[in-house]
Amino acid sequence: MLGAILGDMIGAPYEFDRSPKVKEFPLFSRGTKFTDDSVMTVAVADALINVNDGADDTGIKKALVDSMQKWGHRYPNAGYGGMFYRWLRTRNPKPYGSYGNGSAMRVSAAGWLYDTLEETRRIARLSAEVTHNHPEGVKGAEAIASAIFMARMGRSKDEIKAFIVREYGYDLTRTCDEIRPGYHHVETCQQTVPEALTAFLEGEAFEDVVRTAVSLGGDCDTLTCIACSVAEAFYGVPEFMRIECLRRLPEDMAGVIEEFEKKRK
Repeated sequence: MLGAILGDMIGAPYEFDRSPKVKEFPLFSRGTKFTDDSVMTVAVADALINVNDGADDTGIKKALVDSMQKWGHRYPNAGYGGMFYRWLRTRNPKPYGSYGNGSAMRVSAAGWLYDTLEETRRIARLSAEVTHNHPEGVKGAEAIASAIFMARMGRSKDEIKAFIVREYGYDLTRTCDEIRPGYHHVETCQQTVPEALTAFLEGEAFEDVVRTAVSLGGDCDTLTCIACSVAEAFYGVPEFMRIECLRRLPEDMAGVIEEFEKKRK
């Protein structure tokens, strides 16, 4: 989960097509700060670590909605999209058919907390369906949670890639050099998840995944958030980056991360 938040923070200054389109840039600056991606990543984690054991789908979805609204109200100016912002402020909110990349950027906790790939995919699906119940929104969340699960279980990049292509049909044939020149700001799962996975697959270490993802541009905070959520499970997070991340988070968000790490261990 920390990887996702780091990706969000480091990508944030380069959102809206402000990426330098190269891998050489300052990792941390005054503009390095969390956005809605981190808030909702924490919200999903908070729900999943506190929901009652044995809760059914309805109970898990209620916990997710309550937590997302709680954290959204706590941090109302984090940069939410218009439809999601209205959802946050609605009593008894309903899913609205979105296929935006928000379902994939907030799902990382689901990839860490469960013992089987089947359960991981189920929880990822539920986490998407409370808002992003379009098949592409659900697919994006399931694919990323599955990649995280496989990475933490020691599966190779080739195995992860083959599974994602087989189960979800994403095109992972392009290289980052092929994606980079024409890639622009887009907020759909269809045009963010494959690019984020490609950055992970090409990266040679956690920091290199960060730099590769940012160099692609586009919706840079979300793309880097997604790529680094998988990279954390595969490589771990360098200690200096962990320290930089935690010191940029408010106490309540850092507290959920601490609780989450105890739970997953």
